[in-house]
Amino acid sequence: MAAFVIAHWYLFVALMIVGGLLVAGPAIEANSGVGRVTSQEAVQIINRQTALVLDVREPQEFQTGHIARAVNIPLGQVAARAQELKKYKDKPVIVVCASGARSARAASLLHKEGFTDVRNLAGGIKAWRDLNLPTVS
Repeated sequence: MAAFVIAHWYLFVALMIVGGLLVAGPAIEANSGVGRVTSQEAVQIINRQTALVLDVREPQEFQTGHIARAVNIPLGQVAARAQELKKYKDKPVIVVCASGARSARAASLLHKEGFTDVRNLAGGIKAWRDLNLPTVS
């Protein structure tokens, strides 16, 4: 075993880094000021409160189907267009993309811009559709 680790030290280092990220990932996300929300929780928030659903996919992706009343601002434009959303600074903002990766970055940007209740839709629109929740085109 020791001979393998010595001969392939770079694999061992990579394994330690990946393992560390897996362990630290939730803690890093918890400290980002951005929450995660499941599709079911998002439905409740949307129905219960005046929430903004911000879809950060590209326009052609958005046109294939999106959550009703969602606003489309592609990830690359979120920082520049955050002022357009200022009336939602103290209201729930649910950020959506295809899988949850782009929306996590956008949610973090909005939080840095002073939005107080930003949540990333876990699993993105894919998770939403997997539960047969409605989308509009």
